[in-house]
Amino acid sequence: MYKAILWDNDGVLVDTERFYFEANRKTLRELGVELTLEMYQQFFLLESRGAWHLLDGKGYSEEEIEEFKRERNSIYAELVDSEEVVVEGAAETLEKLSKHYFMAVVTSAYREHFERIHNRSGFHKYFQFALANGEYGKTKPAPDPYLAGLKRSGFKPEQCIVVEDSERGLRSAVAVGIDCWVIKTEMTAKSDFSLAKRQFDNLIQVREALLELVDGAA
Repeated sequence: MYKAILWDNDGVLVDTERFYFEANRKTLRELGVELTLEMYQQFFLLESRGAWHLLDGKGYSEEEIEEFKRERNSIYAELVDSEEVVVEGAAETLEKLSKHYFMAVVTSAYREHFERIHNRSGFHKYFQFALANGEYGKTKPAPDPYLAGLKRSGFKPEQCIVVEDSERGLRSAVAVGIDCWVIKTEMTAKSDFSLAKRQFDNLIQVREALLELVDGAA
């Protein structure tokens, strides 16, 4: 019986990945580099190294790269502020599952973006804590994020379930010994999810499966 859910954020609870792609694509295009969706999926959602290496050989300094990142982050913030990003069924899912499970978020997003999104969503009340990029060691697919989440939760690996949408997140969870359920999205559907305990098409299916486990244990 699972006692704790460690949620990924982008692509699972909020539909923001497409905006992060757009922010990176727009920033790099102004610098003469075309970031395709396939490149984004490989560099960000699988390898988790970003795309700034595409600027190698163009003579930009580290300080300039940091400024480009700030510009990208500003574009991304404007995009997520202008659209409804909450995934269908997310509010009801969190409300229902919070009655039965300890819940937290382990995300590769930056803290400022996470807070910006969920100050609007109102989802903070469902989470015991949230860990964002920079608040653990290496990011996914390294085990560091879920190791940190596991330690802070106080639960054993077999008592937790991770809900992810990316191969890098799946690999991070499995490396820690936590079962991982995956939601296949348009951005990550071509990934290798063979290590996932279960695969789903949407968040509502995940909710119903987790509630069934509660009913079965009663």
